[in-house]
Amino acid sequence: MTYIPRLQAKYTEEIRPQLKEKFEFKSIMQVPRLEKIVLSQGVGGGVADKKLVDNAVNEMSMIAGQKAVATISKKDVSNFKLRKGMPVGAKVTLRKKKMYEFLDRLIAISLPRIRDFRGINEKGFDGRGNYNLGITEQIIFPEINIDRINKITGMDITFVTSTDNDIEALELLKAFGLPFKNQKTEK
Repeated sequence: MTYIPRLQAKYTEEIRPQLKEKFEFKSIMQVPRLEKIVLSQGVGGGVADKKLVDNAVNEMSMIAGQKAVATISKKDVSNFKLRKGMPVGAKVTLRKKKMYEFLDRLIAISLPRIRDFRGINEKGFDGRGNYNLGITEQIIFPEINIDRINKITGMDITFVTSTDNDIEALELLKAFGLPFKNQKTEK
């Protein structure tokens, strides 16, 4: 018997039939699904110190459970002393089982560790069904040892879905258990 992540099984057994009924899709294949999660981090001081980019790649690899890659600049920017081809950040793309495992750890462990956490904002959708979430400190992840980090940095997490509709994507992410702020009680 092969291992199936908890959230992947939940999607197949509960979320997909629930969304099919709610949005009245004719086929189960029309139901939105999570295609990938992209973690990215820009390192501003990476131009002056190459070790910062290496540290960012190592931290992203520990958080994601998969090897991260350094991102390189696409053009020259003289104000930032940046040349084309210099490393400026790190990113990793998660799919399938590793994606569901990361999402489970994010919801259950990491997000509750944020100071004064009241939920994530619903306004992070891009109009095409993808959601962007900014994290200000990488120390919320239990894989990061606070004593070994040089600098507290943030990162962006992008949830790419198969739908072009933000409302369907929001319902999908809510069904997975992402803790969105309740807009009515906030006002």
